[in-house]
Amino acid sequence: MRDKLMQRWSTYEPFFVALGDKRVADIVITNHAKLRYVDRVRQDNNDFENIAAWLWECLKQNRISPYYRNEQDVYLIDGDLVVVAEFAELPGEYDITGNPLHKMIIVTFLGRMSETMELRDLKTYYSWLRHSRRMTLVKNSRKRR
Repeated sequence: MRDKLMQRWSTYEPFFVALGDKRVADIVITNHAKLRYVDRVRQDNNDFENIAAWLWECLKQNRISPYYRNEQDVYLIDGDLVVVAEFAELPGEYDITGNPLHKMIIVTFLGRMSETMELRDLKTYYSWLRHSRRMTLVKNSRKRR
């Protein structure tokens, strides 16, 4: 997702954006993330290129921050939109100092905390979700006997 045009000739512009200890040089949107984006974020401008361009601008403007301090996979955009992302090294791509560059793989958009109260504490929400699914399975197994 390198910037497509440069402002002046002979000007070095970095083609990666630092996010924590990662140097993001590319953004990949999964099909699942695209579907969730349409359902939970915006219905218009929903092709892969527009979503990636919007995320790239968010990265450049430092609008993306980690959801938890120690976790590397859940991020907040503008302090409201919860996004799950993974990172993979780009083979053969390094910055000037020799550090590897990464691609940011957007797994899913969980939604906005302002609209879904459960997203305010993900650990509790996922714990509750696992428990409720387990209890549903237990109830269903009782019915089959």
